[in-house]
Amino acid sequence: MTPAEATAPIRDPRSLRPIPRLIFASRWLQLPLYLGLIVAQCVYVFLFLRELVHLVLHSPSVTEQQAMLIVLGLIDVVMISNLLIMVIVGGYETFVSRMQLNRHPDQPEWLSHVNASVLKIKLAMAIIGISSIHLLRTFIEAGSLGKPDSAYTEAGIMWQTIIHGLFILSAVGIAFVDRLSQSPNGKH
Repeated sequence: MTPAEATAPIRDPRSLRPIPRLIFASRWLQLPLYLGLIVAQCVYVFLFLRELVHLVLHSPSVTEQQAMLIVLGLIDVVMISNLLIMVIVGGYETFVSRMQLNRHPDQPEWLSHVNASVLKIKLAMAIIGISSIHLLRTFIEAGSLGKPDSAYTEAGIMWQTIIHGLFILSAVGIAFVDRLSQSPNGKH
């Protein structure tokens, strides 16, 4: 924020002309989308608890490899849930309305400096993390490759690895473009 912006008077949105006011108010159309993501978050909590109960109740009969796959599934659910939180909280704060969480003891550290650019990089990193878990799970399950009941083919594993690599390259590209767009003093 420039010094002029910091000292500029706050403008009442009601003083806007009708079309700009309508356009500005249209940001609230995203609210049902964020509420829907909260419902999806509830579904992920249910899936997590179901898998956790399955692991605990069947632990005596579960092999180490099966336990590892279940735990990777739990980690996957947590990472997707984290991604949902970033999108819900960061997206709402960036695109809809300020949440006024200043000085709240539970305010996430990253929220104090969130903007569209930071959100894109955080989302890209979360997607890479999720993709990494899926790829690791594929590699573990691929040990049964060649068996008749294997769900993985060499081509499928290769494509999954290529797509993961493209996720990484995309994240590097996003970070590079973000860095190029920053002015020398570190501000956008």
